[in-house]
Amino acid sequence: MKPGPRNLITDVAGLRVGNASDPDLKSGTTVLTADAPFVASVSVQGGAPGTRETDLLAPDKSAPGVDALVLSGGSAFGLGAAEGVMAALRAAGRGFAVFSARVPIVPAAILFDLLNGGAKDWDESPYPALGRAAFDVAGTEFQIGTAGAGTGAQTARFKGGLGSASVVLDSGATVGALVAVNPMGCAVTPSGKHFWAAPFEMDGEFGGLGPDPVPGFRPLPPSRKVEAMARQGNTTIGIVATDAALDKAQAQRLAVAAHDGLARALVPSHSPHDGDLVFAAATGARRLEDPASELLQLGHAGAVAMSRAIARALWEATPSDGDTLPTFRQSLGQ
Repeated sequence: MKPGPRNLITDVAGLRVGNASDPDLKSGTTVLTADAPFVASVSVQGGAPGTRETDLLAPDKSAPGVDALVLSGGSAFGLGAAEGVMAALRAAGRGFAVFSARVPIVPAAILFDLLNGGAKDWDESPYPALGRAAFDVAGTEFQIGTAGAGTGAQTARFKGGLGSASVVLDSGATVGALVAVNPMGCAVTPSGKHFWAAPFEMDGEFGGLGPDPVPGFRPLPPSRKVEAMARQGNTTIGIVATDAALDKAQAQRLAVAAHDGLARALVPSHSPHDGDLVFAAATGARRLEDPASELLQLGHAGAVAMSRAIARALWEATPSDGDTLPTFRQSLGQ
């Protein structure tokens, strides 16, 4: 198992990602799409999710694939980002065919970033335009850290952000993760100097700081997030993707496995105040030769990639005017 050439979810051939953000708003949107519809499913483990069209992704539902997946800031307002993506897809002639009509299928999930110091006094929601802009710039290279859906994200002690990572398995299959990190919990250990995800780091991708050397259980330090944010909700939302040929039920199991990576990297996770959600996407380019064995490996890879992507989100976060929390690297004097 090794990182892909970009160490991004777009190492899964055929996938593209676009970001759009507004620094004054301190929020943004991230879109994952492809040139053709792809199989998708979802697993929701948090107690306060905000979603659109996720019912279609259940294995017993008839929609065969989706045209894009949206991660957005903005709480419930951010679900409007999918409208902008739908408009772009419709203009391109994309969508699920219903006789002469075409309806783009664009599931979405949002995180709560309304109390992060940004200007939220809009008259018209900015999120449909952000969704359209993110779709329009989608490509194989994209920014992580303070970008897209992670622009205004926060963790309990430091700025959050957008992260991504990938792995290539010995079989040749590729798995990638994309995540907007905005939990109630911590991505770093109580010392504030090491990532919970450290055991899974590859090639010093988030600083090479290693695991926390202090053994044993230690209470978490108090959260720096304001109490109101905890009451209103937070959320870490992500996507795990592969080039393997999976059906919707298998994709759902991949999403469930990726939540293990989320829980390893964020403590606590899946709380009543978080809407923790992972989409799974499968392009179908690689046929499974041994489904039982390969699905196990894909799930493990998805969890590893998700943990690494979460730590990379914090490591790549950058300071902005008006921030209410420091970045992790600022805390290290970098």
